[in-house]
Amino acid sequence: MHKVVVILIIVMSFALRFYGLGDYPALNADEAAIGYNAYSLLETGRDEHGNIWPIHFQSFNDYKPGLFFYLVIPFVKLIGLNEWAVRIPGATAGVLGVLVIYLLVKELFKDEKHALAAALVLAVNPWHIHFSRGGWEVNVATLFISAGVWSFLKGKRDKKYFPMSVFLFAASLYTYHAARVVVPILGLGLVFYCRDEIRKAAAGTVIGAVLLGLALTVPLAVDLSKGEVASRASGVGLFADTGPISRVNEQRGEHDNFGGAVAITLHNKVANYSLAFVSNWIGHFNGEFLFLSGDEIQRNRVPETGQLHMVDFIFMAIALFGLVKSRRREWGLVGFWLLVAPMASALTFQSPHALRAHNMVVPLAIVVSYGLTLVFVRIRKIEQRRLRVVWVLMLVGVGTWSLVRYQRMYWLHMAKEYPFSSQYGVKELVSYIEREGNKYERIIVTDKYDQPYILFLFYSRYPPELFQKEHVLSERDKYGFSTVREFDKYRFRGINYDEDVPENPGSLIAGSDEEINDAGNVVGEIYGSNGYKYFQVVAN
Repeated sequence: MHKVVVILIIVMSFALRFYGLGDYPALNADEAAIGYNAYSLLETGRDEHGNIWPIHFQSFNDYKPGLFFYLVIPFVKLIGLNEWAVRIPGATAGVLGVLVIYLLVKELFKDEKHALAAALVLAVNPWHIHFSRGGWEVNVATLFISAGVWSFLKGKRDKKYFPMSVFLFAASLYTYHAARVVVPILGLGLVFYCRDEIRKAAAGTVIGAVLLGLALTVPLAVDLSKGEVASRASGVGLFADTGPISRVNEQRGEHDNFGGAVAITLHNKVANYSLAFVSNWIGHFNGEFLFLSGDEIQRNRVPETGQLHMVDFIFMAIALFGLVKSRRREWGLVGFWLLVAPMASALTFQSPHALRAHNMVVPLAIVVSYGLTLVFVRIRKIEQRRLRVVWVLMLVGVGTWSLVRYQRMYWLHMAKEYPFSSQYGVKELVSYIEREGNKYERIIVTDKYDQPYILFLFYSRYPPELFQKEHVLSERDKYGFSTVREFDKYRFRGINYDEDVPENPGSLIAGSDEEINDAGNVVGEIYGSNGYKYFQVVAN
């Protein structure tokens, strides 16, 4: 019976993650970069900028960890360069993550009901679903981390699982930046938790696992030693925010002696950046972030939806109450993971951050599902059958309402309320230009929307060998990103209609409503799949 329930939960998780995967949401620039670079490697053995099979992909000069790119390659080869090819690996990781949490909880607590509840909670979790439905590297990293924890725990009884755990943890480091902070600390926690079993293990097993870890991570360490690769972390890191330093000067200025020992001791960079880190870390446990509004970045959120369902608050409260009475040491490991999970995010100035703290969803799901299990235990103790049925129907009804509401907010409201959360309208614009663009010597496209060049490369399947030879990557902007301003007959920049029209005869100009003069010769209006008008096209 339990196997049937697991299969049903897996089927549901598959449907929630794969339905309409190629159509919604619109492809964003990072996904297009992953897909086009995979395509470029297949065609030329080099990425878009001519680098040979890199560990980190230069992309927009943000040097993305490369493992997810390589996972996409087989799908680009099999089904072509399209949204499905980019998103199937992430959606598959989401479904496998549901299976892994079932195995993890079952291994950790030896409780089949809790394991089933954990799988169900993660299957319908907004945080997990959102980042499963796209080319998000972090979702695969979370799968590797979860599977690494599970195999490490399996290694307590069967030492052959330790090398598997090392391999999975190492894979997460090659997949997403945040794992490089979380995994080493979580690994130390696992070693402490399993210290007795590790002491009893053969020396060769322990040494072999350590040597395997070193062998797997040395190439990564060598690549990270390159200054340009490490630049992304420094660009978004906590120390890139000068606010704490300004606060130091402000605080010292309020003392009678600006440079006195008291002022310097109490107000300094170490103290203020430490406070900023703690504030960022605590923010991930804020009720508004978890249950009401979620991440501030629109691409990472659904309107009026937290990272968890609102009803999960009740189960979490019940779980915490139950844990007060529990003496099981397994909860120490779950709690440690929960505390460690948002550390990488807290080390950046954008916090709380749903993407960088994504692995937090696993220990949260374990806690919430424990509360759900406790509720059903209490219901089973009710003597009157009719009353038991009423309680079960109430729980099912509330859970169904919460899931349906989330799905409605995701599918109907997200793209309309956050029309710039992804690159809506660009696919339609490329399709229009492919039909009409041959008549024009030059095509000028606004850069108002994020990294338009990579989406044009993706949707037009522009030959990578040509692009590698003819493009120039711009200098980094204030956020640390670069772009490509032109290739072939395309030009990407802000549109100044009054200047661009007389200076560019024989051109097709695509700009936003704000950029195109009402008196222009508008030959096309481009709408995204959400019904929002993104471009007006002018023939010059």
